[in-house]
Amino acid sequence: MTNKYVYLFSEGNASMRNLLGGKGANLAEMTNIGIPVPHGFTVTTEACTKYHEDGQSISKEILDQIYESLAKLEEATGKKFGDNTNPLLVSVRSGARVSMPGMMDTILNLGLNDIAVEALAKLTNNPRFAYDSYRRFIQMFSDVVMGIEKRLFENKIDEIKEKKGVEFDTELNADDLKTLVSQFKEIYKKEKGEEFPENPKVQLVESIKAVFRSWENPRAIVYRRLNDIPGEWGTAVNVQQMVFGNKGETSGTGVVFSRNPATGEKGIYGEYLMNAQGEDVVAGIRTPLPILKLREQDPVIYEQFENIVNTLEKHYKDMQDMEITIEEGKLYFLQTRNGKRTAQAALKIAVDLVEEGMLTKEEAILKVEPKQLDTLLHPTFYTEDLKNATPIAKGLPASPGAACGKIAFSADEAKERAALGEDVILVRLETSPEDIEGMIAAKGILTVRGGMTSHAAVVARGMGACCVAGCGAIKVDEEKRTVEANGKIYTSDDSISLDGTTGNVYGEKIKTVTPEILGHFATFMSWADEIRKLKVRANADSPRDAHQAVEFGAEGIGLCRTEHMFFAEDRIMAVRQMITSKDLEQRKVALAKILPMQKSDFIGIYEALEGKPVTIRLLDPPLHEFLPSADEDIKSLANEMRITFEELKSTVQDLHEFNPMMGHRGCRLAVTYPEIAEMQARAIIEAAIEVKKDKGYNIIPEIMIPLVGEIKELKYVKDVIVDTAKKVMEEKGVTLEYKVGTMIEIPRAALTADEIAKEAEFFSFGTNDLTQMTFGFSRDDAAKFLSAYYDKKIYEQDPFGKLDQTGVGSLIKIAVEKGKSTRPDIHLGICGEHGGDPSSIEFCHNIGLNYVSCSPFRVPLARLAAAQAQVKNKR
Repeated sequence: MTNKYVYLFSEGNASMRNLLGGKGANLAEMTNIGIPVPHGFTVTTEACTKYHEDGQSISKEILDQIYESLAKLEEATGKKFGDNTNPLLVSVRSGARVSMPGMMDTILNLGLNDIAVEALAKLTNNPRFAYDSYRRFIQMFSDVVMGIEKRLFENKIDEIKEKKGVEFDTELNADDLKTLVSQFKEIYKKEKGEEFPENPKVQLVESIKAVFRSWENPRAIVYRRLNDIPGEWGTAVNVQQMVFGNKGETSGTGVVFSRNPATGEKGIYGEYLMNAQGEDVVAGIRTPLPILKLREQDPVIYEQFENIVNTLEKHYKDMQDMEITIEEGKLYFLQTRNGKRTAQAALKIAVDLVEEGMLTKEEAILKVEPKQLDTLLHPTFYTEDLKNATPIAKGLPASPGAACGKIAFSADEAKERAALGEDVILVRLETSPEDIEGMIAAKGILTVRGGMTSHAAVVARGMGACCVAGCGAIKVDEEKRTVEANGKIYTSDDSISLDGTTGNVYGEKIKTVTPEILGHFATFMSWADEIRKLKVRANADSPRDAHQAVEFGAEGIGLCRTEHMFFAEDRIMAVRQMITSKDLEQRKVALAKILPMQKSDFIGIYEALEGKPVTIRLLDPPLHEFLPSADEDIKSLANEMRITFEELKSTVQDLHEFNPMMGHRGCRLAVTYPEIAEMQARAIIEAAIEVKKDKGYNIIPEIMIPLVGEIKELKYVKDVIVDTAKKVMEEKGVTLEYKVGTMIEIPRAALTADEIAKEAEFFSFGTNDLTQMTFGFSRDDAAKFLSAYYDKKIYEQDPFGKLDQTGVGSLIKIAVEKGKSTRPDIHLGICGEHGGDPSSIEFCHNIGLNYVSCSPFRVPLARLAAAQAQVKNKR
């Protein structure tokens, strides 16, 4: 049986998203429910996958189906491709399973050639319109399909406008546009060494190939990695009859939302332009009008439009992002999709839709991307500082939040300077999809041109970056690398601040503060907590971090790294004395100085948690990390410690290891120096007893032994802890419950987990080390070569950011099953960086872990991801 690779819109529906892509499935669904959608067909995601498998070639089987569907489209529209009386023109657009705004390519007005353009001029009695459409097509086809620089064409448009003394493209007449068509064809011939293709079928097939290729363009790959979109999904291609918004003043185009994507307020929101095509609204070349103006301009069209918007929102049970075109007074919807929105808007919309009875709480929980919550937990401007700051300019509040940094004038510059640790604001005339990496690297984005639906606005909202768009009050000279605002010149050495909520731009650095979880955020998170089964803890090493974690809803601490307490100025000296000790007695003297410091930290953490569980990891890193390596620093420290340079240098050299991350660290330190584990166990137990006595909190410390690979070493260190705890309780005359467990971060520990569980009361999966030991590369050095792996499509994701469920995940599953076989009530958690990644959290839910632990600022994200895992699992 022949595979079906092409579907007419009338043959599909919303459930076919994986095959037809999001856009194609929605076009099919809209066609089925009676929305005015121009006719068309979809070439499936499977065709895209086959195209890449076949060495970027479209098979005869697929070509035949495309031509067959094209014939049906001609029949449905009564128009013919390349016809000299009634030509059919189409758009060719990408459409992946999930929306990827601006990441892939689009071609409009396809089907025009020297014959069809004359037919279109005669048919519409509008030569200007026909040649405007033709010059747009040649430019777009040349750029998107053939890779000819867009700038070459833009320069010709600027030249003719300057010669005519006009400002806008719309002021050029038919003869001007004919001249441009001729010039554009010359550019094409010069660049490609052949004439511009006149055959519409050749144009169509080449354009479909270009969309398939665009799935693998650099900006699409970066966007996929950022949003966890698998490369094997591919993109569909939608071929749709063109309708024209640039046929004069009774025609227009718009991008609209059923609710405000920045605030979530109920009510239609968007922008439109009369006598324009779709790209004019989002490109930022002309300033669009708010959609409500259409009510004044054409009340009949507006009423029809409003009814359809409400129908689509109710049908999809979500805020919709729609493209419309009005062609000579007739309204068409070109697409609808669940709209990208800011985190604040997402929460308000989710809560409102439940209150309006459109969604259940479980459905609402799935409407917010967990990663969006990050944007609500990062700083906003400090009110007092903001009072004393005067804006130097005001633009459109395109994506809320606050950002400050030094000015970067290009995406590459933003990326390079951010990699060096600098905070930068990307300032451009307008952004394009090629700027994606710079936009990700920047703290905020400021553009001179563009509206609320421009590329900068949509992408910034999607990734939660602060953005002020359409700020015409500033002048940017990208060549001289200057910004002029309010009569002052700013350069790349100057800091500016953006308020994406008001659109204000400030010519100075403004202090920021961390927001609180209130209002819709608090309501929504309470629903997530009702639904989820997986507990959420935080990785926290200080009372301050523990307090912050509790504020964000953490139910305990899953990882307290005791070594982080050693680096403070007032205690590092005692630690260094302990390391350089020549015998046990010297080491015990130094440890006695560290004991009260450790105990004080644990007391602060226990009090911040108010009785919630805390897992404390014994000393983990290799000892050399606490000592300097450069001779100059060794001399300085030797003087401070009152020992000779040679003596300290010898100790540093003795501690040197060729591969320290797989060397003398973790439980191996406690095996060599059991007195370190003894001191830490005493501090943990004494602190718990004191807090229980003074504050009444019932603390049950969970003492975690790191880097275990063999049950005997676990038992050895555990015996030290148990003996110490027993002594402390006898001294204090108090009995205290505590647990001893281990961190599973060595593959051997996972494979022998049934043995390990005989001694361990809990497992915590340290997926950072487990990942590097499973893959066999260092997480500190992998960045040097991983980019080559992404480019060559060996890896799609950083395995340290998103859990490798195939390899590392298999080891975790083995450890869970084996651990439970020995100890059915064993407590299981994860504390690596993956504990804050949504897809990894879903994996943890599905294999039956009890909790995930992540950084305090990712706790709300983890709470939501855990709730979503529960809803999906129930389904």
